[in-house]
Amino acid sequence: MGIQFDDKHRIFAIHTQASSYLFGINEKGRLQHLYWGDPVTAEDAAPLLRARSHSSFDAEVDMEAEEYSFWGGVNYDEPSLKARMHDGVRDLSAGYIRHEIGSRDGAETLLITMKDHVYPLEVQLSYRVIPEHDLIERSARIVNTGEQDIVLESVQSSAWSMPDLEDYRLTHVTGKWSGEFQLRSTVLSEGKKVLESRRGFTDSHANPWFALDDGRATETDGKVWFGALAWSGNWKITAEKTVFNHVRVTGGINDFDSEWVLGGGETFDTPVFVGGYTAGGFGGMSRKLHQYQYDYVLPGREPRKVLYNSWEATYFNVNAQDQMALAEKAARMGVELFVVDDGWFGQRNHDRAGLGDWFVNKEKFPNGLGELIDKVHELGMEFGIWVEPEAVNPDSDLYRQHPDWVYHFETRERTELRNQLLLNISKPEVKQYILHFMTELLENHRIKFIKWDMNRTVTEPGMKGHPLHRQKELWIRHVQSLYEIWAELRRKFPHVEFETCAGGGARIDLGIFRYADQSWPSDNTDAFDRLSIQEGFSYTYAPRMMTCWVTESPTGMNKRSVSLEYRFHSAMMGTLGIGSNLNEWSDELIEQSGEFIRQYKEIRPLVQFGRQYRLASLKHLGVTSVQYVNEDGTDSVVFAFLHSQHLGEPLPRLRLQGLQADRDYVIDGLPEKRSGRALMNIGIELPLRGDFDSLVYRITSQE
Repeated sequence: MGIQFDDKHRIFAIHTQASSYLFGINEKGRLQHLYWGDPVTAEDAAPLLRARSHSSFDAEVDMEAEEYSFWGGVNYDEPSLKARMHDGVRDLSAGYIRHEIGSRDGAETLLITMKDHVYPLEVQLSYRVIPEHDLIERSARIVNTGEQDIVLESVQSSAWSMPDLEDYRLTHVTGKWSGEFQLRSTVLSEGKKVLESRRGFTDSHANPWFALDDGRATETDGKVWFGALAWSGNWKITAEKTVFNHVRVTGGINDFDSEWVLGGGETFDTPVFVGGYTAGGFGGMSRKLHQYQYDYVLPGREPRKVLYNSWEATYFNVNAQDQMALAEKAARMGVELFVVDDGWFGQRNHDRAGLGDWFVNKEKFPNGLGELIDKVHELGMEFGIWVEPEAVNPDSDLYRQHPDWVYHFETRERTELRNQLLLNISKPEVKQYILHFMTELLENHRIKFIKWDMNRTVTEPGMKGHPLHRQKELWIRHVQSLYEIWAELRRKFPHVEFETCAGGGARIDLGIFRYADQSWPSDNTDAFDRLSIQEGFSYTYAPRMMTCWVTESPTGMNKRSVSLEYRFHSAMMGTLGIGSNLNEWSDELIEQSGEFIRQYKEIRPLVQFGRQYRLASLKHLGVTSVQYVNEDGTDSVVFAFLHSQHLGEPLPRLRLQGLQADRDYVIDGLPEKRSGRALMNIGIELPLRGDFDSLVYRITSQE
């Protein structure tokens, strides 16, 4: 394992536990991708490092496999970098200069420097190897070594070249508000398939990850190549197939309406684009990404707490007495974290006013927040609170004092979405305002948890006071400032945990997860709908990062009625939360919920730290089932859900995964022992019946 450079063949070889990634320096000084897949050597791949030509119209076909492509010359494919020099030249011609093999944060790294042959522009390509998960983190740093400005028109993180396959199937997710993370797949034909966001944040319509296979990979078997981008703003992933059957996936910051002016002596760093390979199907892909997030991405490793959020109980009618009454019932259930949502500040009696005025409403909390917080702590729970710092209502003191703090064009009407405008948080005074009120809030109150919401896309992208020729930097500057704010708050308050939320699941990516402990994947809390949302989420993101609520039945979303057991089982597959109006719950319902919460706490280590296996998918079998297994395969929990009984047909036997074949296991509620071999190859019957039935099986090994 590790990074090697073969001087004889001028080939870089990156080896992980179960994969090799190779590229070389060709005779023109360009980096040419050679291979990515099962382990090989540089000697094996040496014959691939050669020029290819088809005709005068396709004179340099090998450029289709450039490791990082520059727009210029005869390169007509999706570029990794497109720049405009001070004299108007828009052609790049860069070659290899040097490389350095080193380490960073305990992982081996490769840094390759390339330079334009005329202009003072350098590109430093960074590779950081995560060998135990067969992953490579890639990014690029663009350096202006001269004195005059260079305009970056498109600057991508990396380009991933795929091996030669008979077919190429792209798997990704799409969605909308209340229907995020819906899985899709398509066969690539010649041309480009573009996944992107242009809305200012990660977006619920798409999410920045991809998976490619030959069309035959399954959940458990088959070769899959995949990648995920760590960026929380406008992004773009382009899967391009040429007429010569070359497929390359280029990803990074979206170049739509975007430019970055790189001054003399300045640098620009792209976000990380992590890529990987597995021969273990889509399940193998997911488990590698999950463990990578736990080991390398998330800021904390503590178990996520069972939380209660009071939003659906009170909406904007928040007051100290009602919240304390809810807290008492939540504590009786075994809740560990009590969260007050929107409505506690300013004149926030509805969503048309008060946003931006971050002071405690004295009518609702005459003794301040401290009275409620003290009560919550007395009841044995931690306290959390909701904020939305990036937005402002026009009907607010903040907007009346600073109307130019929002994105806008002077000659255009300011579009209100959810009665809100969006603050230009890259302005130093706006950034300082947010840091100031958040610091006061967290310094003056015993707050453990922040739910950070963002309910507005970017419109009228004008930055008052920013140079006219740099207005298109807005999309990048907003995200950079957001990261800086979160990083500062995490530095000042390391004990505080953060949840990312954006109109549901519109800001979920590997960039925000370097600061956020968990996420809110959808405003849709219908227990059945959540199964497909949570399945799509799990393809890339780990269960511990997914907050799942138990809410009322019938749901406000679909008017669907399901049992309390079904609702809890659905929500127990991630970080468990309760969002119902407990004031309307009977003592019996409170006690029943307490039993489910107790059960969840017992299996929490498996759900939040174990390996996840998707055993059955609703779209294929009418049954959804997910299994979580500890590291050595001796302890496991299985969730199974039936949509509806149909035509009297039997349900499929459920074959488990991740167990030890030669051990005996006991399934709670079933009398006989079964071997791991039997459970994984013969499987178990599912005693599910009727409509919206569910079960949880705890499976433990016997010595």
